[in-house]
Amino acid sequence: MRRSTLVVDRRPVAEAEVADTVLTRARGLLFRRDLPEAMVLRPCSSVHGAWMAVPLDVALLGADGEVLHTQVLRPWAFSAARRGVKAVLEAPAGSFRRWGLVAGSRVELDDRPSY
Repeated sequence: MRRSTLVVDRRPVAEAEVADTVLTRARGLLFRRDLPEAMVLRPCSSVHGAWMAVPLDVALLGADGEVLHTQVLRPWAFSAARRGVKAVLEAPAGSFRRWGLVAGSRVELDDRPSY
């Protein structure tokens, strides 16, 4: 799976795995013992917590990377379907608070090498 630097409001905050194929999106974070700092699923409009053991921070993103909605997704719950969602950001619960990510924030992936 491809990795990229997750940038929130122009600040790098974490390393993200990018799930952008049918297989990587289907797997997502399911059955993982160790969670990555973040995962971006795209294209994707909603996620579920089936078979998850821990809660996740979830952000629904518009085409321009704007955070349209955030929630803590508990095991066996579902994210709300919303118009205009093109990607989903998942992270361990509490990550969004540390990063300052809220509805209206801008999320980007920076693939440039960090020298």
